[in-house]
Amino acid sequence: MTTVASGTGAGPLLRGWRERRRISQLELALRADSSARHISFIETGRSRPSEEMILRLAEHLDVPVRERNALLLAAGYAPRYAETSLADPSMGPLREGMERLLQGYEPYPAIVVDGTYTVVAANRGIATLLEGLPEHLLTPPLNAMRITLHPEGLSPRIRNLREWRGHLLAQMERQIALARSEPLRELYDEVAAYPLPESPESPKGTETGAGPEDREHPPYFALPLQIEHDGRVLSFVSSISTFNTPMDVTVAELAIETFLPADPATAKYLQSLTP
Repeated sequence: MTTVASGTGAGPLLRGWRERRRISQLELALRADSSARHISFIETGRSRPSEEMILRLAEHLDVPVRERNALLLAAGYAPRYAETSLADPSMGPLREGMERLLQGYEPYPAIVVDGTYTVVAANRGIATLLEGLPEHLLTPPLNAMRITLHPEGLSPRIRNLREWRGHLLAQMERQIALARSEPLRELYDEVAAYPLPESPESPKGTETGAGPEDREHPPYFALPLQIEHDGRVLSFVSSISTFNTPMDVTVAELAIETFLPADPATAKYLQSLTP
């Protein structure tokens, strides 16, 4: 057996992930077809796990792909997962597929972001919502969280800002708990510190959606994003998709967020904008 110094190596990292997931050594051992004694030896550095064992434990602990590479490196193995730039020619089919997906979702908004919410791609539905924002927020690289919560960004237009802001910050907190990302933590600290503007009140005569006949909303089945655009309040519910069984760090951290009209008026209005 190879002894690893206390506090270093893959063992303490694996223990941290296990404790974060609130799984006992016995439960992890049963999942990974091992023994609690062996898991204990790995975590304390008394035993050096094989590459296969690290990947097996990481799979059962739902460790992000980037952090699986870190576990392998800590144990003295080479990283298993590449981190390929989206500009690389090998990523051509991925880029084309995402573009087709975004275009196919129009006129409804859809966006692709990476692990720190940098905008990778967006469709014309998103461009519609961003109309009129200051240039400094729209200068690449765009950041979706910064654009949404910045006091000069979309936040003054969001009618249920306190609820939507709370939802976004909680989402970031969950991601930070899952992946030890310092850039994500820095982004969270920045956007959480933005001043919260007063919730805008609908001016007299402001329409919700396409017209007066559609002002009554059906009950929402999820927290909507209610945002003003051109004197109307549009309502969306969002859905986030990620890639299944990714074998590349870049791909693993991509997320596709689509915004579904939450009422007939919003759908009707967006369809009216289509040439």
